[in-house]
Amino acid sequence: MKHFKTSHFLSMQNPNPGETHRVEILTSEDLFKNLGGLFGVLPPGREIAYHFHKNRESVLIALSGEATEIVEGKEIAFREGEVICISAGEKHGLRNPSDKDFCYVEFFTCPPVSADFIEVKTS
Repeated sequence: MKHFKTSHFLSMQNPNPGETHRVEILTSEDLFKNLGGLFGVLPPGREIAYHFHKNRESVLIALSGEATEIVEGKEIAFREGEVICISAGEKHGLRNPSDKDFCYVEFFTCPPVSADFIEVKTS
């Protein structure tokens, strides 16, 4: 069992302000075999490349700020308190067009973090 408080994540400092920051919060060291988790900070003007995973399913929880999640080419406003679930094979990416950091937590199947990340080139 692992217990999280969102206030803990929101109080974390980005060690490289202005750069995307992701830290694993749920790993095999926590005795989880099929579930991973991370806390992320996406600064203004930054994005996570449009991509998909063959096997991974993800649940993203917006903790603060706002961003745009792009899923299968459709832009979805993603704001504090909202949850987005991504199924395996769905193309998706995340962009922060705002002037504030976007903070989120992601839980996903098929760890580790970089497993089966397949970037999709857009024109």
